[in-house]
Formats: sequence, C-alpha cells, structure tokens
Amino acid sequence: MGRERYTKKLDTTHWQATLRARIFLALLILGTIGTSGCLFRSHRVESRLSNAPLKEATQQQLIDIVNKAAAQITTLNATVDIDTTVGGQKKGKVTEYQEIRGYILAEKPAMLRMIGLFPIVRNRAFDMVSNGHDFKLSIPPKNQFIIGTNQITKPSPNALENLRPQAFSDALLMRPIDPESEIAVMEGGMQNVVDPKTHRLVEQPNYRLDVIRRDGKGNWFLSRKIYFDRTDMTPYRQLIFDREGNVATDATYQAVKDFNGIPFPTYIDIVRPQEEYKVGLTIVELKLNVPLKPAQFDLQQPPGAQVKILNGSK
Repeated sequence: MGRERYTKKLDTTHWQATLRARIFLALLILGTIGTSGCLFRSHRVESRLSNAPLKEATQQQLIDIVNKAAAQITTLNATVDIDTTVGGQKKGKVTEYQEIRGYILAEKPAMLRMIGLFPIVRNRAFDMVSNGHDFKLSIPPKNQFIIGTNQITKPSPNALENLRPQAFSDALLMRPIDPESEIAVMEGGMQNVVDPKTHRLVEQPNYRLDVIRRDGKGNWFLSRKIYFDRTDMTPYRQLIFDREGNVATDATYQAVKDFNGIPFPTYIDIVRPQEEYKVGLTIVELKLNVPLKPAQFDLQQPPGAQVKILNGSK
C-alpha cells in the first residue's frame, strides 16, 4: 500500500509540473506577441464582392427560365455584323479578319442559313446552309462548294472549312431542357462583373445548370452548362460539350434588348476552342417568329464550282 501511495504521489507531482510548464509557455508566447508583434500580423482585406442585389431561384425555376426562352422563338431573321478571329496555340498565331455584314435565317428545330458579305462591294464572301445534320458551304472567291456533316473529325487548316452552321444554331436558339432525355443539376458559382461605381472587376455569385443528356443507347453524358446572372436571372453564357467531355462551343450573351416582348441578346460571342476560331455577332436588325419559306434554306451549287466533300458525306 505504501508503494502504491508513493507511485500515485509521483504521478500527481509530474502532472502538476507539466501543467505549470505549459501555462508558463503559453504566457511567454502571449507576452511576446503583445510586446513585439513579430510572430503574427493581421491586415485588412479589401472586399472584391459585388454589392448588387441578387435574386434567389430553385433548380426548377432555372429550368423553367430556359424552357420559356426556348419556347418564345421559332424563327429568326437577323442582319448582323460578323467579327471573326482565327488561330491560337495550335496554329501558333492569331489572325483577325475585317468585320463584315451578314444575314442569318434560322428555323427550329435545326434549319439555318448564314451569308457573309465583303465590305464596300457587298459580294458574297460565303453562303452556308444546314438542316441540322448536313451542311453546304459556298465560297465564291475560291469558286468552292463544300458539302459535309456538322461533325468535325479533323479541323481543316482553312478556317472557313471549319465553320459549321450547327454551332451558330445552337448558340442563337437555345434548346429547351427535355425531361424525357435530359436532367439538369443546379450549382452555385462566381462570375466576374464590372462594378458600376468603381469600374473595377469584382466577383458576383451566379447559378449554373449542368444539363446531362441520355443518348439512344442509354448512355448519359454532360451536354451543356448554362450560366445565370443572379441580378435578373438572364442566361449569359452557355457551354456545349462533345461526347468526350470537351468544350465544343462557348457562347456568351450580352446587351439583352426587348424585341416585341421577347428578350434577346444583341451581342453574341461564339468560341470554338478545338478549331480555334471565334465569331462575334452584333445584331443590327432582328425579326423573330416571322414565317420563313423552304426556298430560303435552299443553296444550289454554283455552275463550275469545285466541289469538296468533308467527313465522308455524299
């Protein structure tokens, strides 16, 4: 019994000594911080967040916004200014082309025609039409007539040969979210905006819808990402992906205006990163839901034009 009491006394003494040592060390550190301030420093962090009032939305409300916008437009007839940039890291250079005037006709589900005119003389620089699967492209200056599909297996060194009407159709006429073959998942994120008072870039919370699509074989894949500005819940960006998960089209929308009760962006920036070209479309004149005739989407091969077939099309 005496030996046990002696052992317990030693344990208690050791515990008390350890506690006193720890308290002394803590007081020493606090004293050092208070007198010298050399171990820690604090400073103010300037806020980079937007002060704009934000709206709230549920996942279903965002889906409804997309589907309502898609349902409002069946046809589009636009006069546009076309600003094109070609090149990047793959090509090793960037070429900016002079802005040209153009015309775009579109009719759901997938009909599109786009004509580009040379400045001043207004001769046709190109004329292309698509039914959603196949396309035809006439390049009068080169006396070429190109036939192909909207799928690009290998980008051509000729920038015009990489143009696909479907890329413009998908960007201009946003598709609805189909409950039969698509599901949409909501996520929160941030976007960079210009503060109206300081004119500096600040961050602002946004919403995103990840649209996941099921193909005919039952396989699911990421189809689109749609970004929403939370100040007005307007979609301002759309990423469209290929089946390998790469960005096929990056479309941004700016300067939304009202056209007979239908909001529509007056500037659309379309980037195709894999083919390394960018097309900016500035709306000069726009008519929505005006009936279009089938003949307006009929592009005939010019006499004597050299025919080129891409992607194994017939």
